[in-house]
Amino acid sequence: MFPSSLTKKILFTAALAFSANVFAADAPLRVGASPGPFSDFLQEAAKIANAQGFPVKVIEFTEPTQINEATQAGDIDLNNFQHVPYMQKQNESRGYKIVSIKPTYVAPAGIYSARHKSLATFPQGAKIGIPNDPANEARALFLLQKAGLIKLKADANTNAGVADIAENPKKLNIVLLDEVQLPRVLVDIDAGVITLNKGVLAGLNPKDALLLEDKTSQWAIIWAARADRKDDPRIARFIKIFESEQIKQFIIKKFNGTVIPAW
Repeated sequence: MFPSSLTKKILFTAALAFSANVFAADAPLRVGASPGPFSDFLQEAAKIANAQGFPVKVIEFTEPTQINEATQAGDIDLNNFQHVPYMQKQNESRGYKIVSIKPTYVAPAGIYSARHKSLATFPQGAKIGIPNDPANEARALFLLQKAGLIKLKADANTNAGVADIAENPKKLNIVLLDEVQLPRVLVDIDAGVITLNKGVLAGLNPKDALLLEDKTSQWAIIWAARADRKDDPRIARFIKIFESEQIKQFIIKKFNGTVIPAW
């Protein structure tokens, strides 16, 4: 008996799927990242992978929003540049289906000042700059709360904004600024909450921060992929390589212990 046209179609579709999976297994794993020191972690892990005959290509994007766009489009398989709150905002605003796989490291945001040597010397009405993107705005506010400078509402979460400040005893003047500009305007304000990547690129030393986040931060950098690709075995293999002692020591040495591995 000859197979029906429907059976032929099913067999053909299955053959294509099998062929695509075989090709995917042999294709280079494409990992998206922002340029700068954090990309170095990925490049180092990619060298190890390639030496094992496992092709991995790290692709840098100058504009962070392009990384998730490329992930959603299938132009890259995996990315490593964002925290969960940022990913969630991107999914909500752009309709992406990107998911977190697991955390990699905490690149702590810090409170920096060119005018003050300690948090205790901040005057009444001190001008504090924080990032103007929603995900990092909340992050900055939680760090100011940890510093004892403000108190947020009891139900404040990773979507918190300035309106969620419940107590501001020093009447701090909190201003929202582009995070790229924050390191440049430190001389004009009392302090700024600056993410580690922007700070390092601007020449700031994390050791000079008046306060840094620790490993309990909700803003750990994550591995992220499109939902239908998260179980790609190449991704699991690369993450395992990344989580080696060699890469952990590379991270600790490069940032003098200020970047905290999350595994």
